[in-house]
Amino acid sequence: MSNSPAYSPQTIKAHTISIESLANYNIHSVRITWVDLINVISIRVVPLKSFHRLLASSRPGITIGKCVFGFVINRSAAGFGPVGEYLFVVDLSSVRLCSYAPGHVSIMGWFQDKVPAPGRILGTGVPMCPRSALNRIVNTAKSYNAAFLVGFETEFILLKSTNPIEAINPHGWNNTRALPSGTKETEVLEEIAHGLVNSGIELTMYHSEAAPGQYEIVTGPLPPLEAADALVHTRETITNVASKHGFHATFAPRLHMDTCGSAAHTHISVHPINSEHPSKLQNLSQSPADTSDNPITPLESVFLAGVLSHLQASCAFTLPLRASYARMLDGIWSGGTWVSWGRDNREAPVRLCVPAAVDPELATNAPSKNHFEVKCVDGTASPYLVLASLIGSGLLGIQSQAALVEQDCDTPAALMTEAEREAVGVNRRMPMSWEEARAALEADEALKGVLGGLVEGFLAAEETLDELLHAPANEAERVQMLVKYY
Repeated sequence: MSNSPAYSPQTIKAHTISIESLANYNIHSVRITWVDLINVISIRVVPLKSFHRLLASSRPGITIGKCVFGFVINRSAAGFGPVGEYLFVVDLSSVRLCSYAPGHVSIMGWFQDKVPAPGRILGTGVPMCPRSALNRIVNTAKSYNAAFLVGFETEFILLKSTNPIEAINPHGWNNTRALPSGTKETEVLEEIAHGLVNSGIELTMYHSEAAPGQYEIVTGPLPPLEAADALVHTRETITNVASKHGFHATFAPRLHMDTCGSAAHTHISVHPINSEHPSKLQNLSQSPADTSDNPITPLESVFLAGVLSHLQASCAFTLPLRASYARMLDGIWSGGTWVSWGRDNREAPVRLCVPAAVDPELATNAPSKNHFEVKCVDGTASPYLVLASLIGSGLLGIQSQAALVEQDCDTPAALMTEAEREAVGVNRRMPMSWEEARAALEADEALKGVLGGLVEGFLAAEETLDELLHAPANEAERVQMLVKYY
């Protein structure tokens, strides 16, 4: 991402549109949108007149069967059945123009109990709702005087054929030949860019990436819930614009072992809400001047300690498929295989991004401009589950004032000797497989406690998905199936 001026939660907000203004945009249809546990984006299209009738209700929404979180492609996961309904209540603050579908807007929402349920307050999100879980975690962090901003890098590959798999061009990283004037790929990227801007999403840049036909869209920071919503809209814009032009956009983690993979690098900054607010952890809200030996603030330190402590378990959400682990290897600049962090170290799963140096007199007592780039995330992961697990992990660190065991790695951990890794507190491997990540999550009682009741459903849905994705007999067919759904 670029070396931009400092953002803060107090100055950043989502640029959505109001229900009252829909007539100004000639809107005729509303796409009620949600994302399930396996990161499938789903919609129900409601004509505007019917949507306005829906809004007359005290809890405006649509009913959806409780199997929604366990219905995987064409099969129901264990623990999900045909009985029961949720009320999906629309979130009127989340309306965005769909540039790829003129006359349409999208709106997100909350899965709530349709009727009162024992032990739950009617009108609040159900435990299985990923968007509600993220919102709850972010709100809990506020009581610890901590707020967050999140931005995403979205990598994808444009395919002109899915059988056989064939990229739109062979060109690589930042190469002008990947965006030549007058070509279809340039037209697609420009239409995506204009569409995102017109829908109110801050587009900071786009460029070609290192694999054939691969591109990256970088969007600006927002509060976590709004950032996840914007990422869903970004992905929908990419896939729909590509389809309009006869191409297929895939976020699959790695199509071929001799080319780079596609990630969804997640940039998170943590901020004190009010340095004078008498929070539970007021002492962590101060922002001391950085030094070369200590580049992060106390609040950033405990947040990072929590993230790293639970990173192995978080990988079940951030790298949810077997295919995800083909990208997470040492030596290919994708974050490596050791639980670690480092300043501008692309071989660490968490990279500390620091701004360019400025006049020290101007920086005195200034708020931190740091942020963390989490590299062990790909586009098959639900952004709500990604952020719920990462911010939830950081919240655990803030609550316990956790000590940061791992030190700043200025060398890729894989190139260190065992003694050198021990000296900087790096002694845990990242999950090397889908099974290891699931086992780490099942063993992490603290993280499961933060996430609540969705973990069991997630594990069941992912197991069913894994069975379906690996049903084809050979690798080529499995890759084609992966590309079809992601």
